Amino acid sequence: MAKFTKKFEMYKSLQANIQNIYADARKAADEIGIPAELRGKFGLTGAVSGCPSPLTKKVREAMDKGATEVIPLATLVDQIRGLVKDVYGDDYDAAPINTCEAGLWVAFDALFTTPMQGRGDGYQARYIIPYEKHLHHHGGYGRPFPGRFKDILADRGATAGELGFYGKRQNNLSVYIAPLVGADYSVHGIKYHPAIQLTKVDPEASAKKIKTIAERQASMLTGITSLAYDTPGYGYGVKDSDGVPVLQKRLAEIAKDFDVPYVVDNAWGVPFIGHDIRKSGADVIIYSMDKASESPTGGLIIGKEEFMVPIRRALGMHGDRYGTTASYGKAAYVTNDPGKEAMLGMIAALKEIIDNPDELKKPVDDMYKIVKEEFDQIHPKIRKGLIISKSYNSRAIEVNYENTWNDGELGLPIFSIEDMYAGTQLLQTGLSQMGVIPTVAYDANIMISPGLGTTDEKGQIIESNFRYAVKAQVKLMEIVAKYSGFID
Repeated sequence: MAKFTKKFEMYKSLQANIQNIYADARKAADEIGIPAELRGKFGLTGAVSGCPSPLTKKVREAMDKGATEVIPLATLVDQIRGLVKDVYGDDYDAAPINTCEAGLWVAFDALFTTPMQGRGDGYQARYIIPYEKHLHHHGGYGRPFPGRFKDILADRGATAGELGFYGKRQNNLSVYIAPLVGADYSVHGIKYHPAIQLTKVDPEASAKKIKTIAERQASMLTGITSLAYDTPGYGYGVKDSDGVPVLQKRLAEIAKDFDVPYVVDNAWGVPFIGHDIRKSGADVIIYSMDKASESPTGGLIIGKEEFMVPIRRALGMHGDRYGTTASYGKAAYVTNDPGKEAMLGMIAALKEIIDNPDELKKPVDDMYKIVKEEFDQIHPKIRKGLIISKSYNSRAIEVNYENTWNDGELGLPIFSIEDMYAGTQLLQTGLSQMGVIPTVAYDANIMISPGLGTTDEKGQIIESNFRYAVKAQVKLMEIVAKYSGFID
């Protein structure tokens, strides 16, 4: 392939060669030896909402048993509260919900938005979010500020319109999107958009910048939010001696200075063995329990009691007026009830995390070993630019290749999140051609986790299946690199 000097020309060439890339990918799948009976039935992550991983035997059994019993739902909610308090202490509380996104919605509405009742005009409120990956999730609830970000949600998700991402915006709420110091927001992709690259983020300088923003927005500031992740590709690679990302600690300190809550989105995270809000200083953390915790579909909100009271009230769980400590009544967000079976499975998953944390960590260690072994075989020019990290929080392995662009030439092609949703992310669509269900991969960041045909009923790695999937990703990266002119 020709050597390109302009990014858009490289991506244009890739677009023209999609069918050739797919043909090479299918041939590579045969050469790897991926069994026909496995194709289309396994993949690199069970942590996506559209294709969740099968439930483990212990969780299924707990759900089956409870489904035949008469159990008041408030009793299940209180069991979840008790488990959380056993770990975090009595100053913390919890509320189950049907999805993490619903948890963000109710938390932001309860804590960030302006009052709707009473005399006088409604005032404007604003929360701050770092310009980071996945910002369309926790950054989609306010009108973007500054104005240059007005269309930042336009191509994210299935639809941006009135009842899509734009429809998430809440009452008189705006969101200040704060670029991080050291981040790279250069434009990439067949669907050509800024790619959020965060391995070189300077947390102290970024926190200083965000504190200045908070000072300027003080009259309307009502909250701060960020992801709760802990890997370099998400901008949280710099940690303190306790392993807590420095940027998250600084954001918590800023929120405390301004007497506003710091709410962290840990959708792809596991309670108790991952992000610890007692150490980071966050006030509320929200999980998608089915992504990494081996739970059925459902969400979980954990936070300091002060902030959980309005959240639980909005969910109808706060207590009956005649004096009970918990209820299961009607409220604004009763529509996000997780249901009996989801809570039964969530309780079983939480108990397993508490009682057998090493059983959930072992697949991460096993995956890391295999990923390192297989990526050691990749073309040396690609291998030189890789950062491979493991996360117990996300129960995932992160493969980041931003640094393939460090030597003053065009590197391994980077695909934007718009590529992911437009079907032009070749490191995903190419995997589908190989019979492998792809993982979340954009902005030079690939997340690999267990569960989708790569684990047994106890949640442990089936090495042969997992290795096939990783080999496919390695080979596909080489194929795309060849057609981009990055390697010969």
